Amino acid sequence: MGKIYMDNASGTPMHSKVIETITQFLHKGFGNPSNLHQFGRVTNEALQEARGQVANLINAKPNEIIFTSSGTEANNFALKGLLTAHKKKGNHVITSQIEHFSVLNPLKSLEKSGYIVTYLPVDKYGMVNPADIKKAITPTTTLVSIMYANGEIGTIEPVKEIGAITKENGVLFHTDAVAAVGNIPIDVKDAHIDALSMSANQFNGPTGVGALYLREGVRILPLIEGGVQEGGRRSGTENSIGIVAMGKAAELAKQEMSERVNKVQKLRDLLREGILKNISHVYVNGHATNRMPGNLSLCIEYIEGESILLFLDMQGIAISSGSACTSRSLKASHVIMATGVDAALAQGTVLFSLGINNTEDDIACVLEKLPSIVERLRQMSPLYSQKQMKN
Repeated sequence: MGKIYMDNASGTPMHSKVIETITQFLHKGFGNPSNLHQFGRVTNEALQEARGQVANLINAKPNEIIFTSSGTEANNFALKGLLTAHKKKGNHVITSQIEHFSVLNPLKSLEKSGYIVTYLPVDKYGMVNPADIKKAITPTTTLVSIMYANGEIGTIEPVKEIGAITKENGVLFHTDAVAAVGNIPIDVKDAHIDALSMSANQFNGPTGVGALYLREGVRILPLIEGGVQEGGRRSGTENSIGIVAMGKAAELAKQEMSERVNKVQKLRDLLREGILKNISHVYVNGHATNRMPGNLSLCIEYIEGESILLFLDMQGIAISSGSACTSRSLKASHVIMATGVDAALAQGTVLFSLGINNTEDDIACVLEKLPSIVERLRQMSPLYSQKQMKN
């Protein structure tokens, strides 16, 4: 039985050329990049090349890229570092109810330290209204943090409009773009973004490496102190292998962007049409068109998403029942709930996130296996039995 991977929102398989780059670098990139000798210089030059590759992916300058261990660290760094550096301006932060927990949890900690956080609602598609942000800004507002795209439901937020509002009001704008970078075109200058978080494992790079874009001239205090690495903004010997691999992944994502988007979007639409045609009582989460190309989030009524996940896994098909960071909690996703979905229906959430390695044969296999799995689970569901009796 072949294996099918449709959980790219949790992490993407590494591109073959990224693996090749890592293999080659392993033989020469062992010198500490902070040292001035020839071995250190080799590693340092490779890091600077990677910095340029990552910067080019989002139309930034190389010196605006700070490498981190992950998107989670980048989010924590942005929130805590920016707010601490600009605390004289005020203590008010604006965010949304559907942010990733690597944004929501640091903000909860900051609230205990005296910061005031406004959590804006979203509409039924998971979209933040820019007018709500404009209304929520006060003289003490220091930072607005709204994600670029939601990894669970796929909705792409009106980032450019939000950036225009924050710029006009002299407020810093951070966006968690982990789900978006490398998967859709991003221009930090055009969107007036001051800080942006990303992770290599979302665009076919390795896990354990991410980055924070910080607009030139914006002050930030280090989250990790100790040395002078990353311009004194993020101490610790750099993960040179991961960074070089991230750089190559970014270069490939930039080169192949249009081709990738067209491919995964076509596959996603094929999967969506097939599921909606063959299974009743299925609802699509997120915006119909303004969404990530490979994202298909569904609520399947009368059954639990985790059950579908496990049954598909037995058939060699890997999907998710929501965010990888919450999939073990067995609670309904805070993102799905924020869009107004009923709690019982929200339990039936499943996420198919397609990537560059998926094929039409993968789609055909899912469409062959899924209907019978859903039917079997519904026959075991008391909710479905009650419905059948009423009919």
